[in-house]
Amino acid sequence: MRIACVGGGPGGLFLATLIKHARTEHEVVVFERNQADDTFGFGVVFSDRTLDGIHEADPVLRHALAEHGRHWEEIEVRVKGERIRCGGNGMAAISRQTLLALLRDRARDAGADVRFGTEVELADLDGFDLVVACDGANSRIRQRFEEVFEPSVETATAKFIWLGTDYQFDGLTFVHERGPHGVFAVHGYPISDKVSTFIVETDEASWRAAGLDEFDTGRPPGASDLKSRDYLQELFGEQLDGHRLLVNNSRWGNFRTRRARRWRHGRVVLLGDAAHTAHFSVGSGTKMAMEDAIALSDAIEAHPGDLNAALAAYEATARPAVDRIQDAARPSLSWWEHFATYHDAFEPWQFAFHFMSRSITAGRLRRRAPEFVAAALEEWQVRHGAPPLRSPLRVGEHMLPGRVLAGGPPEWATPVAAPMDERDVAAVVAAIPPSHAVAVHGGTPLTRTLVSEQVRLRSGLPTILVDDGLDEDAATTAILSGRADLVAVSSAWSAI
Repeated sequence: MRIACVGGGPGGLFLATLIKHARTEHEVVVFERNQADDTFGFGVVFSDRTLDGIHEADPVLRHALAEHGRHWEEIEVRVKGERIRCGGNGMAAISRQTLLALLRDRARDAGADVRFGTEVELADLDGFDLVVACDGANSRIRQRFEEVFEPSVETATAKFIWLGTDYQFDGLTFVHERGPHGVFAVHGYPISDKVSTFIVETDEASWRAAGLDEFDTGRPPGASDLKSRDYLQELFGEQLDGHRLLVNNSRWGNFRTRRARRWRHGRVVLLGDAAHTAHFSVGSGTKMAMEDAIALSDAIEAHPGDLNAALAAYEATARPAVDRIQDAARPSLSWWEHFATYHDAFEPWQFAFHFMSRSITAGRLRRRAPEFVAAALEEWQVRHGAPPLRSPLRVGEHMLPGRVLAGGPPEWATPVAAPMDERDVAAVVAAIPPSHAVAVHGGTPLTRTLVSEQVRLRSGLPTILVDDGLDEDAATTAILSGRADLVAVSSAWSAI
């Protein structure tokens, strides 16, 4: 079989290696329009829990991380002068340029033909049996068959810029800083013994107020926004301890979550960012692309001589894992679109717990980081004198002995239906009439939570999260994190 990989990123290079290792008689050509050293961005990060499958398929990533990467176990949240750590989060990171060089050498050693500085169109690939579109989030091949693949895109409201720094973070670190124009946040992590990745996010209003909207993003790739670098270097100067920010095609953008209804058409198949993206706060696009490569290589090996069956098996195997990651990414991305509100409303301990529980419950987090959750529960106990679900609460003339309302919400609470679409949350919140308390129902789990927390944080009204699907763990998470004041269910659990 003759296979063309259009795109020389981690997905395409890893696929080429796997296919050649499985069957040397396959001809695999990787076409990359950029030169070998034209690498944009700084680092890629992987969690320990996601690496087993990649390591089993080929040791190149394991060796790369061991010899050139950095590993850590804790996440640190820096906010309002405090540094709060959460353990049980084993991760490793490596320079993107280093990883690509190792993957390129591995593919060539396996017998793949890797051609840099070579741009191809589908018409140039008529002699290939399979064309793998691994040409990134702006895939030209996906656009060529748009009516078949039916791609969709959701654009986040938050602005982000990808920088580096010669400051050495200990591990994955989230830094939040209120400056003269708004709140800015950093995702920082080490990628070598000299450089760390430094991603900054903020809302559009703060971005414009700071005058950071002047750079022409229509300029060709390569030019960096130096004004923004200088502004952020000054804003985070104390956190950087006098170190510099570095640029590499660094410019502001809005993250785009991409999906495709179909991944295959005839002899053409999508892989990696060409098929899907997920916000960088929950996982690496590199990791997802490499997992796609494993699934596609396995499918080709399992269905020799039957390309249609192989591509169907690839999509059936890879898509469920991608869907799970994208589902987890949605509440995480939403958190980053509202973090300025959380920064101003919460004490550091609750801000950190709210952040760490954005996609998982307190119970799951406790298994990973028992000391972190215990510290949050202790802080709550000091302030309220009882565990979260047993803490009394006065709402107007009503004194409630705990935070769980069995039998549903009370009559004195104003019912509010959450929307199905997250984009309609602000309008729902703005339309809520004066009341003693608000009982939020309907919508989706995410929109219910967003309406609840925005009402209580912005208007000060007590909120009741109405959801029969909540168990004790999820209810505890909602109360402890400050997403709701009370929860209402049809019947309380025996433990309450």
